[in-house]
Amino acid sequence: MANAPIPVTVLTGFLGAGKTTLLNRILTEQHGRKIAVIENEFGEVGVDNQLVIQSDEEIFEMNNGCICCTVRGDLLRILARLMKRKDRLDAILIETTGLANPAPVAQTFFTDPEMREQFSLDGIVTVVDAKHILLHLDDSPEALKQVAFADVILLNKTDLIAPAELDALEQRLRRINAVAKVYRAQNADVPVDRVLNLGGFKLERAVEVDPQFLEMEYPFEWAGGYELSPGVHELEIGHDPSEADDAHDGHGHEGHAHHHHHGEHDHECGPDCGHNHNELDVVVLPVKSFAEPDLTAAINATVQTYSDWEAIKLPGEALEVGPKLNRLKLAAEYGKFKVPIAAAGRYLIFTAHDVPTHFYLPSGAFTKYAWDRTFRHEHAHDEAVASVGISVPGDLDGKKLNDWISELLKTKGGDIYRMKGVLCVKGTNKRLVFQGVHMLFDAKFDREWQRDENRTNTLVFIGKNLDRAALTEGFKACLA
Repeated sequence: MANAPIPVTVLTGFLGAGKTTLLNRILTEQHGRKIAVIENEFGEVGVDNQLVIQSDEEIFEMNNGCICCTVRGDLLRILARLMKRKDRLDAILIETTGLANPAPVAQTFFTDPEMREQFSLDGIVTVVDAKHILLHLDDSPEALKQVAFADVILLNKTDLIAPAELDALEQRLRRINAVAKVYRAQNADVPVDRVLNLGGFKLERAVEVDPQFLEMEYPFEWAGGYELSPGVHELEIGHDPSEADDAHDGHGHEGHAHHHHHGEHDHECGPDCGHNHNELDVVVLPVKSFAEPDLTAAINATVQTYSDWEAIKLPGEALEVGPKLNRLKLAAEYGKFKVPIAAAGRYLIFTAHDVPTHFYLPSGAFTKYAWDRTFRHEHAHDEAVASVGISVPGDLDGKKLNDWISELLKTKGGDIYRMKGVLCVKGTNKRLVFQGVHMLFDAKFDREWQRDENRTNTLVFIGKNLDRAALTEGFKACLA
């Protein structure tokens, strides 16, 4: 069995269902398995990595983005790193963001040949919040797909609703997914064998739920082909903030004559989409021609390049040309970079996100792509759902904090799907960990702050109709 594929479990569930609680139970139980955990969260500030308990298992945190939208290079890189380990893992757990459609994560293990050889998708476990799931099944495609794709449904928080309501809820879940095993639980307390080593994922069912399941999800959104001469070209990302406001984004608008946009793309990121807008992954690759099969070979090679370690590039620096991932660090979503071209020929530029891109010849003249393609990218987040992240140093006044949270839940609890954080409170050296779902709220002190830790209040709100300024000012008012 030494060469058998490593089983992978995808742990999903809507915001606040109890995924982290289940994950912590798995990590602390004496099951004798060596498990690696890959985390991903939706929000502006990373909180989940602080909420997962310290254990002997290896924890990998995804860059703050959404692997639910495309097979992100981050996921491929971590998996590639795990493949090179000398000691064999018994299992891998991937905890997705609460707003994730689990299908693209599962696709990784079917559409990528190397991943298919090294890993096997053991099953999708969906944690369901018994008290609140009915608020989301009708208006959230993510919540519905999480149930539909599940091999195991963990019906959690069963103590919060009446037995008759629980029976009716389970019947509805079974109408959505008749073949998944359903287990009832409180505080995600179930035997590990009910969520690991399932051998339960059925590709045929996945295709039935989503006919496009096996269509490739790429780690990049756009590619453009350019005929380039030798010399140092210039790549400009985003809009120069010093330009006039009429320099539009290229989505069908007139304006700055040098704008080029990534095709007819109907998705435009908003400020709360989960992407890091101050970073952009770019690959510049020479290609023989802009015809098949040269394009297909280049695209497939670039997928592998996105799974490799990145080279960090600051504005003004030169990109590496060839099979190398360049991670561009932008200032306010804008930056200029050099592209040294040694020999005349055809080159492809791949970008991870659909952003305005401008390419200039060594003479300074704008050049347009000779070929371009927009790749399948399904960003199915409910666009009304957003996150507000707050990171503030200083100690909090416990009474002020309690009064503020109480008032917030009373007036805005219906709109707050999820709230969570790690806080510093005056008078104690212990971390105050809090989690909330709608009107329900729980806070408790756990371990002490370590000397080498950044003692900062970190919290995130996820929901609808969130007032960023009011939340930030309200929280700052709680400082001692």
